[in-house]
Amino acid sequence: MSVIAKLRQIWKITELRNSIFFVLGLLVIFRIAAHIPVPGINNEALQQFFSSNQLLGLVNIFSGGGLENFSIVAMGVAPYITASIIFQLLTMIVPKLEEISKDGEAGRQKINQWTRYLTIPLAFLQGYGLVALLRQSQGGIISDLSIWKLMVTLITVTAGTIFLMWIGEIISEKNIGNGISIMIFVGIVASLPQALQQTLLTYTTSDPGVLLDIVIFALIALVTIVGVVIITEGQRNIPISYARQVRGSSSYGSVNTHLPLRVNQAGVIPIIFAISFVLFPPVVAQFFANARTAWVADAANFVADIFQNQLFYGILYFLLVFGFTYFYTEVIFKPDQIAENLQKQGAFIPGIRPGKPTEEYLNYVSNRIVLFGALFLGAIAVLPLAVQQFTGIGSLTIGGTSLLIVVSVVIEIVDKVKSQLTMRDYEAY
Repeated sequence: MSVIAKLRQIWKITELRNSIFFVLGLLVIFRIAAHIPVPGINNEALQQFFSSNQLLGLVNIFSGGGLENFSIVAMGVAPYITASIIFQLLTMIVPKLEEISKDGEAGRQKINQWTRYLTIPLAFLQGYGLVALLRQSQGGIISDLSIWKLMVTLITVTAGTIFLMWIGEIISEKNIGNGISIMIFVGIVASLPQALQQTLLTYTTSDPGVLLDIVIFALIALVTIVGVVIITEGQRNIPISYARQVRGSSSYGSVNTHLPLRVNQAGVIPIIFAISFVLFPPVVAQFFANARTAWVADAANFVADIFQNQLFYGILYFLLVFGFTYFYTEVIFKPDQIAENLQKQGAFIPGIRPGKPTEEYLNYVSNRIVLFGALFLGAIAVLPLAVQQFTGIGSLTIGGTSLLIVVSVVIEIVDKVKSQLTMRDYEAY
């Protein structure tokens, strides 16, 4: 079926069409909020500060551009992501939380509620750290900030994070894709016109060597897009057989099918998690760089300097992406539950006994195929850093990570829409 035919089919389904328009409306609201600045900010000084700080430029992209304007949603969804990581780690460590997480939908909703509660203090603390960082910077970005104005600012940016968290959860409920990933995707796409404009202006006013930057970036973009599509769509099909069951004079079962295991089951989440962890130490270090206590200032400057080392940064980034791919796959893929469901349905994997052996087999296969997905995600994440290290060409770090997220989110959205179309095709019979 052609793309035009698919779009016509989507348009004819009222519920799906309304869901898409509803999500687009929420994203428009998100973009409007990203351009509403907090009062008392020197925008010109803020723009200069961000242009001279590559680290905060990366933070700005994943806040949807709201940080560069110091808007009411300046924190983006970063505090919510951090809270989610904390509870997912605690779920694997604390037995009580693990029991709650296995308690079906009720347990999941309870953990989600606790995650929302934890987001509030994290957003407040992160907002305070950002305000303190801007106050210490040169250029007078924030001036005359009394206790009252500070509290109003922190409450405003915290409320902005909660607002985006709410929008993200509503988008997820529409089954178009993960709401948090979609908002990050929109923030990246919204920054592309400005980045393209700056690149073209640089090319027309600077040396022809900039053309080489553009060519290399285009090649990296092509490799990233092709690779992400291949890995995301790649899967291992585990054969499943249903035993024949006799009920009265009728027999059921004896059906052969398969269980698809994706090479990259975690999607784009490991990249988002890794970025959150990579950005946290240098941001905190910049906050304490001018501390009055000598050893605190020295430690902060050491952390800031070591994260400026591209080799250290690239290795850490790769290891975090690799580890979080396995971690998130462990969270969402439950071999014990799959083995139990197969046994209840009278299904089995040929050559594998039902129950515990099936669980161990699924876990073994999943770990082996996820290895390739984890290596690929890590390699794509640090590919721009490697190019910059060997060629001396900068400004590609953000491009590689952004492309990875954009392509992954687009594939996820397309798959979600296809699944809804398929479900409605079955309902028609």
